[in-house]
Amino acid sequence: MILKENRGRAIVWFRKDLRILDNPCLDFALRAGKEIIPVFIWDKNEGGQWSPGATSRWWLRNTLDSLRSSFEELGGKLIFRTGKAEKILPMVVSETNPDSVYFSRVYDPAGLVTQNSVENALEKKGIAVYSFNASLLNEPWEIKNGTGRPFQVFTPYWKVSRGGIHREPASYKPSDISFANEPIQSQRLEELDLLPNHPWPEKLSEHWNVSEAAGHELIAQTAEVLTRSYSSHRNIPSVEGTSRLSPYLAWGLVSPRQICQAVLQAQRKDNAKGVEDYLAEIGWREFSYHLLYHFPSIPDRPLRPKYANFPWRKDRGALQKWKYGRTGYPLVDAGMHQLYETGWMHNRVRMVVASFLVKHLLLSWTEGAKWFWDTLVDADLASNTQGWQWAAGCGADAAPYFRIFNPILQGEKFDRDGRYVKYWIPSLSNMPSKWIFRPWKADPLLLRKHDIKLGIHYPMPCVDHSRARTRALAALNSLASKD
Repeated sequence: MILKENRGRAIVWFRKDLRILDNPCLDFALRAGKEIIPVFIWDKNEGGQWSPGATSRWWLRNTLDSLRSSFEELGGKLIFRTGKAEKILPMVVSETNPDSVYFSRVYDPAGLVTQNSVENALEKKGIAVYSFNASLLNEPWEIKNGTGRPFQVFTPYWKVSRGGIHREPASYKPSDISFANEPIQSQRLEELDLLPNHPWPEKLSEHWNVSEAAGHELIAQTAEVLTRSYSSHRNIPSVEGTSRLSPYLAWGLVSPRQICQAVLQAQRKDNAKGVEDYLAEIGWREFSYHLLYHFPSIPDRPLRPKYANFPWRKDRGALQKWKYGRTGYPLVDAGMHQLYETGWMHNRVRMVVASFLVKHLLLSWTEGAKWFWDTLVDADLASNTQGWQWAAGCGADAAPYFRIFNPILQGEKFDRDGRYVKYWIPSLSNMPSKWIFRPWKADPLLLRKHDIKLGIHYPMPCVDHSRARTRALAALNSLASKD
């Protein structure tokens, strides 16, 4: 029930909850009868080396532009400031005289430090501070194992936490939101200097519609269409078999509650078979935040301590070949081309390219995590860290290091006719499917027939699979011998 009597005004500090619907800060303000002052503060240094990368900044800039327009349509104004939140918010408080500040919690180490500093600074000014969960189904501290400790294995974690899928989104009318509309100083969005000096923005704009409305269109598509085929199509990179909602979740244009409600409704409607598999992916995101919160050092150090001494190689040339899709393994290179072109990569291919980096090339998972952080539109510290530690065998519930994906067999299994590879590597578009994942094995006459010159039109393999596998297992054994 919304209280009709106005009881003052509140600053709503936007962070990773850049949406109008199902925003607990806005919901609480409505119920308390508050006029709100929406504020976004950009601190480019907050996360240190994990400050948003180039592609994330592009996404953030477009998100803020869309959110600004949404507030203007409702009769309000989104205030932009730059600097440290613990200094900026008290200044805004002095300028606007609110009685409270609302914000949604984040769970990364730097973000936690910031919100603690903000709470301390505002409490010294006598301002009430309220924080909310806008990003997760369950708070990381809510879920514990039988001994009261955090989980490190997904299946028992999800068994305990899965009930969170039934938590419903907040229900209110955005048109009921009231704003404090006297002039408040704001920087222009352009002054935040979010866009990177890089050609990515021009490419990315061709592949993404960045808005809350676009996120809801994908939710509807996921619930009404995708869940029917998700289990069978999610591993096939040449088809639209996944929801592509991850970047919208990363910055909070949509919430996991909204997604879960929609797919559960689809399940009740026609018993869509892919719902449980899809919900488990939401569960993995939750598990990743659970791990990051309880083990805050994992973005930089392996959760399993013995892997801190793993004999990683240093090879800048090999790393560059991997980054820009010049390894000579078509499925790996297609994935890296897709990433560089669109800011996104199919999840099955992410596993293959990650395995290739840490096992075929014997380069540290941290190198891959940094590259993904800079190039993915869905860069999320919890999921990025968990995914890379999974691939490297050094994290919670990780794939064992001795499980080495064969990029040739992975391609033949999940991209049988080579459609994905041929799309992202045009120089191989005429290659018969039999040889598409191992062109160096094709008859030279066949290559000549299709005007393919290996080493010119497409690189030779940068490493032999069998030798790389042997080298990786030897590295693992050397680590074991030190135990």
